[in-house]
Amino acid sequence: MNMPIKHTADATTVEEGLAIQEEQARFDSKAATEVAMQNTLLTPRFYTTDFDEMDAIDVTPVRADWDKLIAQMEADPNKGHFKKNEDWDHIDWDGMEPGLRKEFIDFLISSCTAEFSGCVLYKEMKRRGNNRDITQLFQLMARDEARHAGFINDALREAGVAVNLGFLTQKKKYTYFRPKFIYYATYLSEKIGYARYITIFRHLEAHPEHRFHPIFKWFREWCNDEFSHGEAFALLMKTDPKLTSGTNVLWIKFFLTAVYATMHVRDHQRPAFHAALGVDPDWYGHEVFTKTSEISKQIFPITLDIDHPRWHAGLKRLQVANADLARARAGSGVGAWLRGLGAQVRAATAFVNLLTIPAKKHAVPVSTRLEPAY
Repeated sequence: MNMPIKHTADATTVEEGLAIQEEQARFDSKAATEVAMQNTLLTPRFYTTDFDEMDAIDVTPVRADWDKLIAQMEADPNKGHFKKNEDWDHIDWDGMEPGLRKEFIDFLISSCTAEFSGCVLYKEMKRRGNNRDITQLFQLMARDEARHAGFINDALREAGVAVNLGFLTQKKKYTYFRPKFIYYATYLSEKIGYARYITIFRHLEAHPEHRFHPIFKWFREWCNDEFSHGEAFALLMKTDPKLTSGTNVLWIKFFLTAVYATMHVRDHQRPAFHAALGVDPDWYGHEVFTKTSEISKQIFPITLDIDHPRWHAGLKRLQVANADLARARAGSGVGAWLRGLGAQVRAATAFVNLLTIPAKKHAVPVSTRLEPAY
């Protein structure tokens, strides 16, 4: 007799993974779900798009690379991986330093929401589409993201603060993006996710004394999933040269700047988390930006000049303005409103200053396909 699947790590489809999440939802935390429900410039969002336009994609121009990638994903090397085993150390959540506990839980909730956001978008594309190439890809990516979100939720559930993912699906606000914006944003999200996870993994590999939670041991396989998903979006963009040329290069620059800037500001909101990891956020950010820029040369004709004198200074001004805005919003009255308005103006000015730094141009290779190298 076949035993029912009990863990998202073993689910072979997104539907199975989500069913398991629904079963576990009764144990989840209202407070954590409320955090995940927030919609700000710095919190992960849920997206929707023109699914008919995406369903019309013809992958013929990249067929050879496409079939290799799909075969790799169908082989499912990470099936069964994302669950606790004998390598999962006991964590004394009650004994954890309060500042670190707060920031780490915030990191896990944000990561869980981001992974689940991808799962929801990919699952919807699979559900609505008729193009076998496209629906097959999105089914595979949704499966992976459901596993990742479920695994993070396991870690949160241990701390008593798991997110009710089914509730998010029904109640969280969805933001509409045109397909090309989905490509740019999601490609960068997946590739910067790879760069983030592998940088932390390699750092903790060299400095295991800073591995304060076992989830970091799973980051290598995790980031390889992210890498594959990014490869898929690179191939989708490769099917239409207009997506990475002409005025669309300006959109690429905008999304590169927005994603990098958001990461910088968000990471500097977690000083205790990075201190526990033994990582300087500025060093970490530059490492991640360097890796992501090198990878993105596979499809984008430009990279940002992250060594430009205005780059780091602009990120710092944006970071300070964001912190001031948060303090103003925590206050009340006309004074707080005026301080908040001033902070928003300074943040917008800092972002425009970053956006106007000249980009570096390069030739895009004929074949986009890459393999993880870090």
